[in-house]
Amino acid sequence: MAKATTRGAGKAQTDMDGVGAASAEELLKYYRDMLLIRRFEEKAGQMYGMGLIGGFCHLYIGQEAVVVGMQAALREGDSVITGYRDHGHMLACGMEARGVMAELTGRSGGYSRGKGGSMHMFSAEKRFYGGHGIVGAQVPLGTGLAFAHKYRKDGGVSVTYFGDGAANQGQVYESFNMAELWGLPVIYVIENNQYAMGMSVARSSAQQELYRRGDSFNIPGRQVDGMDVLAVKAAGEEAVAWCREGKGPILLEMKTYRYRGHSMSDPAKYRTKEEVQRMRAEHDPIDQVAKRLTDAGFADDAKLKEIDREVRAIVNDSAEFAQASPEPDPSELMTDILIEAGA
Repeated sequence: MAKATTRGAGKAQTDMDGVGAASAEELLKYYRDMLLIRRFEEKAGQMYGMGLIGGFCHLYIGQEAVVVGMQAALREGDSVITGYRDHGHMLACGMEARGVMAELTGRSGGYSRGKGGSMHMFSAEKRFYGGHGIVGAQVPLGTGLAFAHKYRKDGGVSVTYFGDGAANQGQVYESFNMAELWGLPVIYVIENNQYAMGMSVARSSAQQELYRRGDSFNIPGRQVDGMDVLAVKAAGEEAVAWCREGKGPILLEMKTYRYRGHSMSDPAKYRTKEEVQRMRAEHDPIDQVAKRLTDAGFADDAKLKEIDREVRAIVNDSAEFAQASPEPDPSELMTDILIEAGA
């Protein structure tokens, strides 16, 4: 796959015809999936403010097109792993809102039975392997998942997400080296939301074209408009095909943007309100799909409002379920620590 030229978020509308057509059914699904993530994260932010969610909580608001577009390019059996900004990835993988919200509130009805919280939940059934709190730690693990796919010859691909801050971690490059040497089917997805914690990429990264980070390992890279779900899906499909054809790893840099702070405790004073408002007004991923739907006559405002009501009902139900679910029994403290291996 040839390296692509840079395509920034500002070209979302002009590039519309160049990222592939989508049916009404597909567009409506992307709209609903992204809206579910948005409304879920908004509710999580509210519950955090009410003291119902403790510890760290990193919201995915603004970045929804990345995981929804990538998920649309995958098939059953592929693996997904990410860092701590993970709620959106769980929902996109098909994990139930009830279980995710219950885990956020530390309740026994959560995916890790209330013992993992925001950054540490898993679903072997959905092939979602976390949720990892250590910056960049998921990258060697995702590379290991790719090794497992190749070893088992099951045709699967590992999609390994990490951020622009994690892109500067040493274990990332050790993983790149292994993946290329062994020809592993892994897609490294850098979610470049412009700010590594409280510092812009321009101040923290000597090489700001993050899609080129694999060059010295002969790993091809592409920069993608991560605010456009169709652009993400198109790039994802090309990357998946590359891996399934046995060509080894590939890197996708998703140029995206988070509207909230790095975490709920971050006031985000390192950027202006005008910058955030401009991104919301001009590049919002959900608004872009809504416009495509209405322009094509696939949906009207009434239909979009109906979807919003359905999504809000799911989110409200998840919040009620979480609060009604009991806290883990103290006897759970020493469970899920070791697993007995066969002889």
